[in-house]
Amino acid sequence: MAYRLTVADLAPMQVTDDGSPNLTARQAAAYLHLNEKKLYELANAHEIPAARVGGKWLFPRALLDDWLREQAHGGVLTDRLLITGSDDPLLSATVSALAPQLGADAYVAYSPTGTLPGLALLAARKANVCAIHWGGVDTSSTQHAMLLRRFAAHPGWARIRLAHREQGVMLRRGLDVDAIETLAAFDYRWAMRSAGTGSRHFLESALASRGFDVGDCTIVAEAHGEREAAGLLAREEADCAPGTRAAASEFGLGFIALGWEAFELAMPRDIVFRKLFQQLLQAYRACTPLADRLGGYDLGPLGQIASSD
Repeated sequence: MAYRLTVADLAPMQVTDDGSPNLTARQAAAYLHLNEKKLYELANAHEIPAARVGGKWLFPRALLDDWLREQAHGGVLTDRLLITGSDDPLLSATVSALAPQLGADAYVAYSPTGTLPGLALLAARKANVCAIHWGGVDTSSTQHAMLLRRFAAHPGWARIRLAHREQGVMLRRGLDVDAIETLAAFDYRWAMRSAGTGSRHFLESALASRGFDVGDCTIVAEAHGEREAAGLLAREEADCAPGTRAAASEFGLGFIALGWEAFELAMPRDIVFRKLFQQLLQAYRACTPLADRLGGYDLGPLGQIASSD
């Protein structure tokens, strides 16, 4: 969240420091032209770079400079985009294609963690953007808004829709099964996605509607990413795993379709209109031919600002 400082927050005093890379609270307040009360508020809310050492706050000068530039929406941190959250073959391909175009001028990185762990990283300001999906496309606006409300920083966030994706169960090559009830009821080996991931949540809902739950599945491995799960199936270390049609197609796997979901990006509002983020959206659209080859994508909603309801 970008704080709006008022005149009452400003500090009238000026304090010289000893050139140390770490400032005391008094020095940092003077350095930032804030009063100490406001500085402590920011530190306790983990909204400013600070460390508590021996009961006292210390503030790294270099990180304070970065923080100031970020608050100004025009500094050095606008030349990088750190993406976390849900795994997606098309988003991964987009980042790979965008990197050589940017060269040394900017940096885009993608480290999938799953929806809920990704939102926790976003809330902690460890990532700029989080990819999310949670439930069917018809309920996604409500479900995604509820997810974001778990985090105190959510009023400053926006959601941009990337696509609708077909979600289901990926199958190892040669496995002739057409119902998830069969996979749950018999001794098929599952590579299960970890808790807090959208693919597992989708599967849990589908199983529950059929009178089963994840506890009925024989789980032989936990996959922390969709492509990791697909790799386990491709190596025949498991028989089935929750995932998208696109991931199954990418690895030459079978697929049982369970329904469509909304795939969105959550981020602080100021990031939406940054040039680098807009370049990411353009590059995602440029991957339309790949989306068509993989299948299971509808890019019609790409770029839409999602409702906060």
